[in-house]
Amino acid sequence: MVDRGEDPGRAASRLTGRRVAGARAVSASPAEVTLEGGAVVMVKRGEAPGAVRAEVAGLRWLGAAGAVRVPAVLGHDERWMVTERVPTGRPDGEAARRFGHALAALHASGAPSFGAPPPGGPEEAYIGLAPMRNAPGADWPAWYAEHRVLPYLRSAVDAGTLLPGEAAVIERACERLPALAGPPEPPARLHGDLWNGNVLWGTDGEVRLIDPAAHGGHRETDLAMLQLFGCPHLDGVLAGYQEAAPLADGWRRRVALHQLFPLLVHTVLFGRGYADRALAAAHGAFAK
Repeated sequence: MVDRGEDPGRAASRLTGRRVAGARAVSASPAEVTLEGGAVVMVKRGEAPGAVRAEVAGLRWLGAAGAVRVPAVLGHDERWMVTERVPTGRPDGEAARRFGHALAALHASGAPSFGAPPPGGPEEAYIGLAPMRNAPGADWPAWYAEHRVLPYLRSAVDAGTLLPGEAAVIERACERLPALAGPPEPPARLHGDLWNGNVLWGTDGEVRLIDPAAHGGHRETDLAMLQLFGCPHLDGVLAGYQEAAPLADGWRRRVALHQLFPLLVHTVLFGRGYADRALAAAHGAFAK
């Protein structure tokens, strides 16, 4: 059994079979480790059971699409993951447009169902530090309400972060999902936690995606999350996406609907400020 007190350097050496020359913490996790010979890798410890397995499966599933690039997984076990380090530079408009094209191709590579986990990934997965259940469904509005909105809404009410009367606004939005969701679309292969911090702009001009909460879902959800927390050259990303795979009419009106999921996750993790934003999104979902 691996010692839970193992440090990132020892974990990197054990999982790659190479000696470690040095380590520098980037944050509590991951850590930046230099292997003998000069290769620099990122070492991340999973804080919850199954978290590493879910992330590794997600990275491999996204990478298998041959669309958006992801860091290579160099080794892992149930607690630690070692990936290649991506040298990052400044984003530019052309890279953003290429990223939009690649993201469209990733989504088009598909998934077996809404809620499908990546091959080898657990059903009980995570988005950040919040549990996320990957249960399959055939109907997106019903699946989205049951597995991506209402579980976090209930948790927020139970914690007192949202009042029952406020929760009713979001419940009404869920009831109206079939009318608000737009035309049916096939399940897309989603990154699932696509905020700007998980988008690395490489020095080679290509984007890599990290820290996925990958699953089968609606492609507009990834795009809505990218808009929620901001992204450099976002207009270029969206323009590139539209060139490759135009979105259904009315997609801008549906952004708030798709943002309910990440906003409620953040409400559960970080509190009342995000609850107010989730309520605003629920009201926005009703806007004509």
